[in-house]
Amino acid sequence: MKSVLTVCRIELGRVLTLKPAFSVLIIATLIYAAFYPQPYRTEALRHVPIAVVDLDGTNSSRELARRVDASADVAVAAVLPDQASAEREVHARNLFGILVIPQYFERDLLHNRQSPVALYADASYFLIYQRISGGVSAVAKTMGAEVETARLIAAKVDPRIAAAASDPMPLTTVPLFNPQGGYATYILPAAFILIMQQTLLIGVGLLGTYRNDALRTGPAASIGPISVVAGKLLAYLILEAVVAPFYLIVIPYLYNIPRLGTPLSIFTFALPFVLAVSALGLVIASLFRSPLTVQLVSAALGIPFLFLAGFSWPIEAMPPFLHAIATVLPSTSAINGIVAVSQLGAPLPYVRQAFLTLWILAAVYVAIAILLESRSRRRLAAKA
Repeated sequence: MKSVLTVCRIELGRVLTLKPAFSVLIIATLIYAAFYPQPYRTEALRHVPIAVVDLDGTNSSRELARRVDASADVAVAAVLPDQASAEREVHARNLFGILVIPQYFERDLLHNRQSPVALYADASYFLIYQRISGGVSAVAKTMGAEVETARLIAAKVDPRIAAAASDPMPLTTVPLFNPQGGYATYILPAAFILIMQQTLLIGVGLLGTYRNDALRTGPAASIGPISVVAGKLLAYLILEAVVAPFYLIVIPYLYNIPRLGTPLSIFTFALPFVLAVSALGLVIASLFRSPLTVQLVSAALGIPFLFLAGFSWPIEAMPPFLHAIATVLPSTSAINGIVAVSQLGAPLPYVRQAFLTLWILAAVYVAIAILLESRSRRRLAAKA
């Protein structure tokens, strides 16, 4: 136990004195925490600018345009005389959609005929397209139901029956665990776990590739590979005991992200995640043995890790071989488990598969790290 604590003390000292590792494990952690959530503070896109081409010019067409502009999702930024002018504004990226109200719009409504409107939305940016199509469709559906209800009431139908006839199956949506339906509430908890993995992976990799004279000379040189790996993992656990609460509890609280889980359950799940990532960092450092190579490899793996994590695209929709690769990454199970525990309030038995997967990954990577450390010791002894 004394040898483990000795290695732990040496490794914590290297974290504070080795500038590359300090920059990644401490400074980068603070920079990510300060700047990464800022673009998502509004939670959802609001008032996406579109153009209205009103070819009818009646009270009904102006009422439709006014209601679209009054919605929270869409803003009528321009009322243009023809579709060609609106298309030029969309191509210039000044606007992101066109609502065309056809001629005889009001006349067709008064004659109990369908009067379709045309919506052209920029689908190259899916979030913008979703807001425009959803906002205009909701307004058009509501106005259409009101027109149909008024027609039935004018035909001497009971108002309650008329309202039920125009909308026989009203839908009430309740966004569970994300009351605002916001993007930040969805993306940030998963992204924070990915940031923790990336910074810890690079930091541990850098620490493992720089020369550690304290473990090569003096009394510490006789410490065995198991104690060396255990001491290093203990040092990283102590470091992440400060980082993990900051990312998983403090920042979600500051940004009003829903939190139903207890700190104890979150920390219980974070323990095997930190161990697995730290051990994987030791493996990477032993395999590449060059600080520059570790940085380049980690940077190259950052985007694949993002897409394999399962929140940009569901893991269930991935090909089986990619699903298998995603399983060996600690972030995949950690995102599924920690988000369920912290945001959804799920008890640990409900996420036991992800929890056990993290422990298995931690055990496998620790065993590999010990074997690589033992091989490195033998190589140094042979050279001596």
